[in-house]
Amino acid sequence: MNLLVCRLGVLIALGVSGSALAQPEPADVTLSRDDHLETIGDRQVSFVARDLETGTTYVLEGSEADRRRGPWSTFKIPNLVIALETGAAESLETELPWDPERRPPAEYWPDDWRQDQTLRTAFIRSAAWAFQDLAVEIGTPTYQEILPAWSYGDAEVADGSDTFWLDHTLEISPREQVDFLERLLNRELGVSEASLAALDEVSQAGQRPDGELHGKTGAGPVVLGDMEGRFEGWYVGYLTREDREPLVFALHAEASSFNGIRTFRREMAEIILFDVTAQID
Repeated sequence: MNLLVCRLGVLIALGVSGSALAQPEPADVTLSRDDHLETIGDRQVSFVARDLETGTTYVLEGSEADRRRGPWSTFKIPNLVIALETGAAESLETELPWDPERRPPAEYWPDDWRQDQTLRTAFIRSAAWAFQDLAVEIGTPTYQEILPAWSYGDAEVADGSDTFWLDHTLEISPREQVDFLERLLNRELGVSEASLAALDEVSQAGQRPDGELHGKTGAGPVVLGDMEGRFEGWYVGYLTREDREPLVFALHAEASSFNGIRTFRREMAEIILFDVTAQID
């Protein structure tokens, strides 16, 4: 049995699994949508953030905070941690060779997917095939034990699947994304400091006046396989702040095409984060 599963077993035996650790939350603080109507346009947008210093949750007015959707590439956050904890990858520099016969390129693949990766580049480039290979190495039983223990969305993993986070088998809500990040950063999931440090390093997304941003995008067609139709997308992560606990957040958006969310998801999340930190300060 791998070390992560062993640590999870100890936590569960002690009665401190993800669900048992949940405490009553303060009432949500509603963030006004009015100031952002022009930027949002005809998109559907949901946003949830939580200040880990106070436990206060901030929700954008009109959000579907508890509606589950596929995580798409935001699942690379837990998947990277699981890969490191189980030994499927030894470090961010673990090599992940591309076999084009086993993973033939789709038309939409960017050029930087069509080559060998490391765990680091696969995360940064969001190379789906590399994490599919890791999913095969990690194995269904490990996911089926870890994801329920972590209360990660519906925790559904189909037997033998290496696409369960890409085909709506596994689904998670914006609030559950935030709940997961809270437990992860609060060291409640039995994850090693080395794996958390690796996540910190690879998820760095830039310095802001209110802290250092860490995040991961994710996107896919609302109707599976319809690359010309409506798209949904995520930007999920956390803001580390000097002398304060982090702020964790999740933004979900849906638009008429991929171009409608491609840059919007991160840009909108950053704008709303300023609303949150302004209220805190």
